[in-house]
Amino acid sequence: MLKPFRQLFSAVLFSSLLSVFPGAHLAFGQTAASETSRDETVTRVIYLVRHAEKETGDPGERDPVLTEKGRRRAEALARVLRDARIERVYSTDYQRTRQTAAPVAERLGLPVELYDPRDLEGFASTLRTGPASVLVVGHSNTTPELVTQLGGEPGSDIRESHEYDRLYVLVLRGDETTTLLQRYGECQSCEEAY
Repeated sequence: MLKPFRQLFSAVLFSSLLSVFPGAHLAFGQTAASETSRDETVTRVIYLVRHAEKETGDPGERDPVLTEKGRRRAEALARVLRDARIERVYSTDYQRTRQTAAPVAERLGLPVELYDPRDLEGFASTLRTGPASVLVVGHSNTTPELVTQLGGEPGSDIRESHEYDRLYVLVLRGDETTTLLQRYGECQSCEEAY
């Protein structure tokens, strides 16, 4: 039952990228070229998400794991990004972010590389000159800030208590950044208007 939705989501995401930036098809593997270049004219597509749902039962736990719902969301992310030709997967050094990134990395045979959320400016610089397609898993406060550091539009604040379905797609080409905001997995805030 979810397969048609997944196909529709992938088609809408791909069409959105193409309508905003015609060269975005490179990140989705629509051509044979997949080489990574440090050239400033290379199109880079950076996918950014907050970690999936985490355990909240123990208020003293500083590094909680994902809930079952969070694990399902992480798997949904891997399905949504399966054709995105991701070359690197980045996460902060917390269980919840690493567990969110793991299904994507495992499907692609990639390691989950750690980044320091206290140096988003430096990390943004690395992303601007890095591979053509990457996934970054962060937190409700760091993900929108990283979007801003990359020249994107973060939109409204991520709702800390229940918003886990926001997927930023940033298309970078030279000094231009295009921001697409998507949703993935089970809807967390369908009752609320955006």
